[in-house]
Amino acid sequence: MYKLLIVDDEITVRTGLQSYFNWSSFGIEIMGEADDGDVAYEMIEQETPDLVLTDVRMPNMDGITLSRLINEHYPQVKIIFVSGYDDADYLKSAMKVSAVDYIFKPVNLEELGSVLKRVVSDLDEARTEQQRKEELQVRLKEGMPLLRERFLLSLINSGVQKQDIRERIHFLELNLPEDASYWAFVISIDDLATVESVRSERDRQLLWYSINNICQELIDTHMDGYVFEHHTGEFAGILRLNMDGEGVRDAAEVLLELAGKIRDNLECWLKISVTIGISDRVTGLGNLTNCYKQAREAVNHKWYLGKNRIITMDSLETPEQHSGSSSRYEFVYNEELTSALKAADSEKLHEVLDSIFVDLNRNRPDGLKYGRNVCMQIFLAAGQLLLELNMQSEELETVESSVWESLFERETLVEIRQILESYLLAVCERIREKRTGKVANLVERVKAIIDRNYANGNLTVTDIGKEVFLTPTYVSLLFKQESGQTVGEYMTQVRVEKAKEMLRDPQYKFYDICYAIGYTDPSYFTKLFKKMTGLTPSGYREKYV
Repeated sequence: MYKLLIVDDEITVRTGLQSYFNWSSFGIEIMGEADDGDVAYEMIEQETPDLVLTDVRMPNMDGITLSRLINEHYPQVKIIFVSGYDDADYLKSAMKVSAVDYIFKPVNLEELGSVLKRVVSDLDEARTEQQRKEELQVRLKEGMPLLRERFLLSLINSGVQKQDIRERIHFLELNLPEDASYWAFVISIDDLATVESVRSERDRQLLWYSINNICQELIDTHMDGYVFEHHTGEFAGILRLNMDGEGVRDAAEVLLELAGKIRDNLECWLKISVTIGISDRVTGLGNLTNCYKQAREAVNHKWYLGKNRIITMDSLETPEQHSGSSSRYEFVYNEELTSALKAADSEKLHEVLDSIFVDLNRNRPDGLKYGRNVCMQIFLAAGQLLLELNMQSEELETVESSVWESLFERETLVEIRQILESYLLAVCERIREKRTGKVANLVERVKAIIDRNYANGNLTVTDIGKEVFLTPTYVSLLFKQESGQTVGEYMTQVRVEKAKEMLRDPQYKFYDICYAIGYTDPSYFTKLFKKMTGLTPSGYREKYV
């Protein structure tokens, strides 16, 4: 319903308008009446109507003056004048103050209805437009975080035009003075592949949201600035410190303290490790693009410095390059590696890998991507050699696939070397075993270890590998290739055969047999025994005793 205020110094007019016209049919309700303009304006100040129906001539404040006040302070209110035929001059003034229409006295109800129909249509249109604006305002408010994030991304990626930056900052309600001192930082999630693989999409999004919240709360406590997601697993930030009376050294201490708290809180509350790169200090928003590049370069150095660190630009030293020669990965390394593998010379293999990784460490600016590519070349060279020696197998291909994936997932030079070196040593050992005929002997040694230790329920392939000085993966691979069984299958076979022997002796109780062969769960042992023999332990005893 629209609210109407009737203003007329004649009580008969006011009474007649209230009593003899069906206002509700037009969606209008009368909020009150006044006998003069000054009284009406006081009422409007208390409660604003949508529509005012006012006489032109009144003793204290006429309708023209009232309408000017209304237009000045309440421009959305619609005004309709009521006047006599002799008030032509007044009506001219009325139209100058934006009255929507006028009606001559005595009021013709049919004419009044026609005027109200047009006015209500205008009110409906204005209300619809107002609702649309309010909805847009709500959407704008809801979308403000995204708009701020886009703007901040533009600051670090491409910069913004100086002429519009102030207006945009004001509109987005950001606290970013144009000529202040700033730092950029980058937070990189360590072991990103693992972090993502153990979470659903919902949990991943919740994790990113939580990281952003924790970081922003800490920034608000220690400095001024903003943090936002830049890429999956990477958050960027812009930091500013109020330098009132504080030197650059004090600012650096605050900055490092903040970075440390971010790292520690993410580890405490979210159980994740992060590496944080921090740029040098710059002055002015226009320098944030280079500032971000510095922070990104700093965090990228975790590939040789290690994870879970805070890395600043001034902490990075420029390593010396090889004098008089290229420090890039050279083809000769492939020849040396291939020679060491063919000779099954593990010591030579270590020496070549040391040389390669020393060079990689000296080429820090080339980053993880280059180091990973070098390792891929080495890995492929080893695979090619196995093909040439006709030593490929389905099991080995499975191992190779796992190594390949791991090389892509690992984020530091140390981790990549461990994976690559373990694989190359296994290849080296495999070639040595084949050439010396020791594979069969190795299988017999593994079987002997199991035959001696089957009663140990905690016996693992890792334990066996330590006794034969080989990796668990390599032990499993060779055992399966030579015997046709996995280590676990052979261990189960030995335990079941020992159980059969003991079941044929009535002095042994069932649960004693279970524990004696390395099982702690009688129910599990029963299922396993029946699967292997077709009989339950009690059924086997009844049949053979």
